[in-house]
Order: sequence, then C-alpha cells, then structure tokens
Amino acid sequence: MSEAQVDYSVRSVLSDPSQAPSRPLRAWQRRALTRYLSGKPQDFLAVATPGAGKTTFGLRIASELLADRTVDSVTVVAPTEHLKHQWALAAGGAGIALDSNFRNGDGVTSSDYQGVVLTYAQVAAHPTLHRVRTERRKTLVILDEVHHAGDAKSWGDAVREAFTPAVRRLALTGTPFRSDDSPIPFINYEPDADGSLRSRADHSYGYSDALKDGVVRPVVFLAYSGETRWRTSAGDEYSARLGEPLTAEQTARAWRTALDPSGEWIPSVLQAADTRLTQLRKGGIPDAGGLVIASDHVTAKAYAKTLHHITGVEPVVVLSDDPKASGRIAEFSESEDRWMVAVRMVSEGVDVPRLAVGVYATSASTPLFFAQAIGRFVRARRPGETASVFLPSVPVLLELASQLEAERDHVLGKPHREKDGWDDELLAEANRSRDEPGEEEKAFTSLGADAELDQVIYDGSSFGTAAFGTSEDEQDYLGLPGLLEPDQVRALLRQRQEEQLTEVAKRESADKAAKAAKADEEAQQRKPQSVQERIHGLRKELNTLVSLHHHRTRKPHGMIHNELRRVCGGPPTAMASVEQLEERIATLRSW
Repeated sequence: MSEAQVDYSVRSVLSDPSQAPSRPLRAWQRRALTRYLSGKPQDFLAVATPGAGKTTFGLRIASELLADRTVDSVTVVAPTEHLKHQWALAAGGAGIALDSNFRNGDGVTSSDYQGVVLTYAQVAAHPTLHRVRTERRKTLVILDEVHHAGDAKSWGDAVREAFTPAVRRLALTGTPFRSDDSPIPFINYEPDADGSLRSRADHSYGYSDALKDGVVRPVVFLAYSGETRWRTSAGDEYSARLGEPLTAEQTARAWRTALDPSGEWIPSVLQAADTRLTQLRKGGIPDAGGLVIASDHVTAKAYAKTLHHITGVEPVVVLSDDPKASGRIAEFSESEDRWMVAVRMVSEGVDVPRLAVGVYATSASTPLFFAQAIGRFVRARRPGETASVFLPSVPVLLELASQLEAERDHVLGKPHREKDGWDDELLAEANRSRDEPGEEEKAFTSLGADAELDQVIYDGSSFGTAAFGTSEDEQDYLGLPGLLEPDQVRALLRQRQEEQLTEVAKRESADKAAKAAKADEEAQQRKPQSVQERIHGLRKELNTLVSLHHHRTRKPHGMIHNELRRVCGGPPTAMASVEQLEERIATLRSW
C-alpha cells in the first residue's frame, strides 16, 4: 500500500467511526491508531494509564486488521480468567467473536469464532499448541498487561515460543513494569547511558495527560497514622507511630497492627471511608461504590463484619478461591450496593466504573500492586467525579501516592539496583499476602492502634495537619464536594489547609497567652495530669508542629523527626520521655 493509500485509510478510519463497530475513539487512541496504521509494525507497545481505554484501542486495531485481511484471526492473552471473559464481552460489542472458554484440551474452537482469549498460564502450559494455532492462520496477538510475560522465565519463554509466528503483535500495559531482569518478549529495549537497557513504548499516555483530558478522575489520598502497640513472643511490648522513621521490622509490625481487624484503627478508617462514600452519594454520584482491598480471606471477612456493623448492610465479599468471584464483581458493578471487600481479585483490567472510595487495607507495597489497586478508582464516567482512597500513613505508600503520575519503564541490567522506594526489599515481609501466618507473624501479637488523619495527598502535594478521628478537622476533609474539577480539588484543599493552619495558630497563640498570664494560678489549681495524658498531649503538639514545619519547608515528616532526634538526641517519639518531647517542641518552635 502506498503512502497516499495509507494516509487515506487512516483519515477514513479516524473520521468515519461507522466504518468500524467500536465506540468513537478518544484523542490518544486516535493518535496511537494513526501511528500504528501508518507504520504497520509487527510489534507495537502501547502504555496507557488504567481507565484510559486500552481494551477499546486494542479491539479497534483488531477490527482494522481483520477488515483489510492483514490477519484472519485474533488471539488475546490476559492475566486472569475474569479478564478473559471481560475481553470476549468487549470484543462482542466491537463485532469480533472471541472464544473465552477455549481450553488447551480442545485444540480447536468453532469456526464461528474469529479467535480466542487465553491466560498467560494457559499459554505456558502448552506453548507448542498455541504456536501451531498461530502458524495455521494469519494471527494478531494482543498481549494484555504484557508485563505478566516477565513474571517467570517459563512464561516469557512460552509467550515467545507460541507467538513468534504471529503476523502482528500488540502489547498493552497500564501499570509499572516489574523491576527484575527478565526480558519481556516482543518489547523493544534501548541502551541507557549507564549500560542498562530500557523498554521503549511506541505510544504512551500517562495519568497526568489523562487527567488533563478528563479521561480519568482525580484521586485524593487520605493517609491515616496513629499509635500502634504490639507484644513479641518473649512478652516484650512495643509501640510506634505510623509514618515516623522506623526500622523495617518496626514498620512492618506497626503496619500489620494497624490492619488488625480486632483493633481500633480499621474500624475508625472504615467509618471515615463510609462517611466519605455517603458524602459522594449525596453530592452528585448517587451510585458511588466503595472497595476495601484486604490481604487475606480471614481479614476480608472480618472487615466485612465491621462494615456490616457500621452500615447495617452486608457488603459483597469476593475471595480469590471463589469460583463465583467474577460473577460477584459483575453483579456489584451493575448494582447500587455500597461496599465490596476483595482479596487479590480486583486487579488490573477489572472494570467497576462506579468505584469512588477505596480503603487500601493490605500490606502489599510494590509499585505494580499499588498502581493496579488505584487503577480501579480512576475510571471517569462524567465530568467532575473524584475518587478518595484511604491508606495507612506508611512512607512507601505515601511515596507511591505522591508519584501517581510517574511513568516507569522496564529496565534490564541496571547495576546496583537503587533503593528508591520502587524496589522495596526492606518491607518484604509486609508485602506478602498469605492466608496463613508465617512463623515471624506468629511471634508477635497486636495490642491495638488508634487512628488519626495524618495528611491528604493530591497531585503530588500534601495538605492538612494531624486530625483525630471524628474531629471537625477530619470531617472538613471527608465533606469535600463529590463533583469537582481537578483545579477545584486543589484550590479547595489549599483553602481547607489554610483555614486549619490559621485555627491552629490562633489556638497556639491563645494558649501561650493564657499560660503566661495565669501560670502561677494554674500551677495551684490545675489537676495534675497523669504521665499518659501528659505524653499524649505532647505527642499531639509535636506532630502538629511537625506538620506546620512540613508545609513551610516541604520537608517530609520523617526527615523533620530525624533532624529533631539528631539535634536533641533520644529515641523515636513513641519511646520519648516528657522531658525529651518538651525539648523537641521547644527546638522546633525555635526553627
């Protein structure tokens, strides 16, 4: 085909959607389609943020290639059984009949189908079978969430073996690539200055671009901290505050303590999330739904009981070993139920557009898992919809929330892989999602944790100061209007923060004046505080001052606490004495 013919074909396809049965394309999809049809590449990688419409783009490519007889058959490879059926349903809407019930034992499918949908595990189980199928007909292979081909060397080898004979291969992904050194088949890599190899996408469409275009929702993260307490198998009791600089072991145990369904942290956060869900439903999103992402079956069922107690309605529970899980997700998507609790089932590609509130109640902290989870809440349906995600105030999660717009390629052979928060080995224990506790987990018992709103993260910036659960400050943030444009979200958060900081400054000034005027009288009349009350008040005052200093200097909370410990000496805040806390408060005021 000549260049003129290509140009005419591209123009006619883009200007006349009636030529193809698929829905009208978004701007990024039109640009990517133009590039694809103009270049006619055998391999093409499209990276687009979750919710941007990768499936629609892939099916449009398939429609064009089937229409001009470039290919006679389509094979889609997806990560899960659920996504197989979702792809087949979407393909049917685009006029392409795909068999999502195909099994390796079948060998062939009905001639009424134009192709099949497989899982990566299915391909790995019998790559030769799929190679023969690919060789028999001119085939387009769509590799959905292609990073899964790098999950294991055997999977990558199987994908390469099965689909090397394909006429065309279209790779799609919407989440950060894994950080191992397993090359992903049919992905182009280019050398970096340091000698490593970096993947090259043929078309990229990031979250920030999609947000500007109104394709995805803005996400507001509400990070909750709090004092956590646990006991070791030796009988020693410890306490630590989420969000403060801690050792890897302390962070993992404080995190798991907060997520313990028998403690106070989870009920407080679930109550706050349900309040936010109610606000969204009253404020313009009447069918808004909520999702709690749990680590295992036991905690998922316990969280469901807590939600039932809070709302009076049993939430939908989706477990990874439930054969009806896909059906439950589909029913929830079409219903107006308030809450769903899921374990490792609501991942990439699972489409529940009405999800608007999330609770990240899992210890998984890899960039890939986090991106998959947040991707469930960003799908836009109408202008002004926002999403709210509640999460523990843990440094690695705060970093991921702040870098939601970051784009990350797959890098091979990078020497001395950097510990930049993306490749988090220190929290390996906290990352595990197990239904049975390991020996390490059995060796400690959570004693409880309280919850308070630590900060609100939006567009990479932090807003607000510490606010205890059910306080007016917390309610101000939970009561944000449901329908807001991205710039309105930012402006309103800034306004709320300024009001909160002004109120804090007024209270501090009033307290200081009152103490100076009535110091002697109060010393005589004031009822002596217990050590516990005194320490609790000083910790609250210190954390408020740290928040104020953070907003003035943009330094992370943890860095400020570390500087105070360096200057004043002493242990972490959770173990500091009254005298040490007072010294840190005085030092911070002097700054």
